[in-house]
Amino acid sequence: MKIAISKALLLACLTLFIPLSFALTLQEAKSEGLVGELRNGYVGLVVESASADVVAMVRDVNNQRRDLYQQIARQNSISLDQVAALAFDKAIEATLSGQYLQDASGAWVKK
Repeated sequence: MKIAISKALLLACLTLFIPLSFALTLQEAKSEGLVGELRNGYVGLVVESASADVVAMVRDVNNQRRDLYQQIARQNSISLDQVAALAFDKAIEATLSGQYLQDASGAWVKK
C-alpha cells in the first residue's frame, strides 16, 4: 500500500508543477521567493504583499492539491492529513535549493 501511495503522490507532485494559466507559474513564484511549501502539504505566501495573481495561483494550487489528496486518501483508506504529510515529505525532496519551506515552528526557511 505504501508503494501505491508513494506513486500516487509522485504523480500528484508532477502534475502540480505543470505551469498554470496564471502570469506566474508555481515554480517561478517559488524561485522568486513569493511562495513556499507549508508543512500541511499546501503552498503558502512567503511575502504578504504578493500580487493578486500570485494569491489566486496559490488558492488554485491548494484547491487542486486538496482534491487530489482527498482522492488518494479515499483510494488508500487513509486520512487526508496522512496524505498531506506524505505530500510535504515529497515536496521537501522536490524543493530546489534557495526556495522556501515551513519549519516545525511555522517560520519560513530557505532550503
